[in-house]
This record gives sequence, structure tokens and C-alpha cells, in this order.
Amino acid sequence: MPTMNMLQAINNALDIAMGEDDKVLCFGEDVGSFGGVFRATSHLQEKYGRARCFNTPLVEQGIIGFANGLAAQGSVPVAEIQFADYIFPAFDQIVNETAKFRYRSGDLFNVGGLTIRAPYGGGISGGLYHSQSPEAYFAHTPGLKIVVPRDPYQAKGLLLAAIRDPDPVLFFEPKRLYRAAVGEVPEEDYQLPIGEAEVTKEGSDVTLVGWGAQMEVIERAVELAEKDGISCEVIDLRSLLPWDQETVAESVFKTGRLVITHEAPRTGGFAGEIAAAIQERCFLYLESPIARVTGLDTPFPLTLEKEYLPDHLKIVEAIRESVNF
Repeated sequence: MPTMNMLQAINNALDIAMGEDDKVLCFGEDVGSFGGVFRATSHLQEKYGRARCFNTPLVEQGIIGFANGLAAQGSVPVAEIQFADYIFPAFDQIVNETAKFRYRSGDLFNVGGLTIRAPYGGGISGGLYHSQSPEAYFAHTPGLKIVVPRDPYQAKGLLLAAIRDPDPVLFFEPKRLYRAAVGEVPEEDYQLPIGEAEVTKEGSDVTLVGWGAQMEVIERAVELAEKDGISCEVIDLRSLLPWDQETVAESVFKTGRLVITHEAPRTGGFAGEIAAAIQERCFLYLESPIARVTGLDTPFPLTLEKEYLPDHLKIVEAIRESVNF
């Protein structure tokens, strides 16, 4: 089995999808001969031509509006927003058009073939305009699916599933793992289920939930916690919309404790939704308050990035407080 980093796995998934179906189109800022700012679309224009992999103007609202039109007419567009921080000019198109096409027409037409790729999160010293995690803004929107992979194997399988899914999918890629995450990835076509969390490690004392780049941070925190004799169960949510409430609840029924972590600011972050839902279902089983380890309620800083990010030390502290409550 070949070894790939996350960028190579994403490129491989796009290659497979475009090779299988002529209706799959790939476009965005600099995605053509340049291969995108991170090179995720390298050689796709060379292989499939300018009609199927091409550059767009630097107008995010136009990129998604164009993608909506293509999808409504039967194409399978994969639109790239160069950084997730710049998805907000397209917010109206995504929330008011992409998410509602099927509903407002009574399923006479839809844009279910649309996938929107966007690198998100910190860890590259990108400052406030290249480091944000905007997933919670979109998780409030019925009609969308939101997927976040944690490693190359997940990235390929989930991206292929997203492209073929009957609903529009926002696919957020943790950019700090693009080249840092390396693993075995099958060359052949495969899909991973959207909407199903994965228990990556079983344990009995506390449940940890995260997604994307935070999964690697959780792993380091668990190593420290286990030196204290704390048994941790780890869940990669993988999909935020829909999110796998059953898997998380079943884990909390067993452990009685829950720690949730994400890079986005605490207030209004998706951890709050998870905490509320699990409290409703598991209240009588909880041995301690549900803990959130998140980014801060400030703009994402440049020089203080390490202080801002919810690292393994902050997570292990929350684990210890939860177990010793």
C-alpha cells in the first residue's frame, strides 16, 4: 500500500472522481496549471484539460454561485475556496442558495452534486486571515453536510464519498496536516461513510471528542493521561452535519465524562451543541461537567498562535479535572 500525505490523498481522490465521471469539474483560484496554493490540484488540468479543471476570478461569491448553477444543471462541481477564511463572501450563496435549492423547489431541482473544498485552521503562522475554523457557522444550516478528515486515509475516502453524496458537502481540510500527516492510503477507489463517527481508541474513564487536526493533539494528550492511569476513549466525529450523536452518547454512558476540543472560539463553537445534546441524553450518567477545550474568544493571533491553540497540555489538564472532579 503506498504512503501519501494528505495533499496527495486529496489529489488522488480528485483524480479518481474525474477519471470515473466526465461531469466532475474542479475549479477555484489558481487550481489550474499552478495546482492550487497548496498544490492539491496538481496535474489535474494537464490530465483532464482546461474545460474540466480551471481557474476562476478571485470572487468567492461568484465561485459558489457558478458552482450552484453547474450543479443545478447536472454537473458535479468540486469548488475550491483557497482559504476557509475567505468563504464568507460566498456565505449568502451557500446558506441561502446551496442549502435551500432542493427544499424551495419541492425537489424539482437541487445542487446535491456540489462539493466545496476549503483549507481551514491554524498551525501555519497564517495570522487572523488564514487560520480560522468556520465550521460552526455552517452547522447551523439545514441542507448542508460538513465533513472534516483527520489523516490522508480519511481524506481520500471521505472526499470521494462527498463528491458522490446526494447532498451538497462542505469539505474542510486541516491545512496544518497537509504535509505533516502521512500514512498508508490504498490506490484503489474507496469511500468512508459520512455522518458516522469513528472510535479511534477505546477506554473507560473519559470520552474525548474532536475532529480534523485536533485528533493528533488529542492523541498526545491521551499519552500523558495514560501515564496517570487514566483510560481514555477517543472519538473522531468526522462529520459535523450530520453528527453521530449515538456513538458519542454510547461512549459517555460508559465513561460518564466528556471532553470536547476544537480550534474555533469557545462561544458559539460546535462543542456547545455537542455538550447540550449529550447533557440532555446522558445527564444521569455524568460524573463531572462536560468540558470544552477550544480556541479563545479573540481574533486568531499571529505571534501568540501557540498560546491561542487548544494544545495537548490544555486537553490533558481538562481530562485530569474531569476525572478528579
